[in-house]
Amino acid sequence: MESDEITLKLKDVRAASGLSLSKVADLTGVSKAMLGQIERGESSPTIATLWKIAKGFQVPLSALIGTDDLRKPGVFRTVTFPGSIQVKIVFPFDPAIGAETFHVELSSNQSHESPAHAAGVTEEVFVLNGPLDVLQNGEWVSLEAGEGLRFPADVPHGYRAGAGGATFLNMHHYMQPTALASVG
Repeated sequence: MESDEITLKLKDVRAASGLSLSKVADLTGVSKAMLGQIERGESSPTIATLWKIAKGFQVPLSALIGTDDLRKPGVFRTVTFPGSIQVKIVFPFDPAIGAETFHVELSSNQSHESPAHAAGVTEEVFVLNGPLDVLQNGEWVSLEAGEGLRFPADVPHGYRAGAGGATFLNMHHYMQPTALASVG
């Protein structure tokens, strides 16, 4: 994925909010300098940084990833975050149901820990290819292909692949879909 795709969405979301970079930094916990670099395409944000921005703006993650072309039905390009996971938007955020779905790939023995998302966010993980361990409530839960788990994502959580890597569907459900209806 090219960094300007993320840059475009961050600029759009910030412009729609009418907030300065300083105010966005206060809301998100991401430095003003980093936000400026992301907007200018000088830095590619990590998935953790995007989650902080999404949480601060109270928007779903897919509101920040990619362009409208990436969200068209049947377009499933992989977004690779530097030193992190690979994500495809399967279903971008749908305000009618307050949910979005991602296809996530972890390399051999790769792990990814995620900070707490916004209050009320729930995740569902369905393993396509595994095994996959999911960090939930401070403990790792082991899942095999064909198994799933639903858990609160408004606390730190994570994913860990075995020697063969893992692929899974990751669904995000937002508690108040009406508050997010104008996003997307």
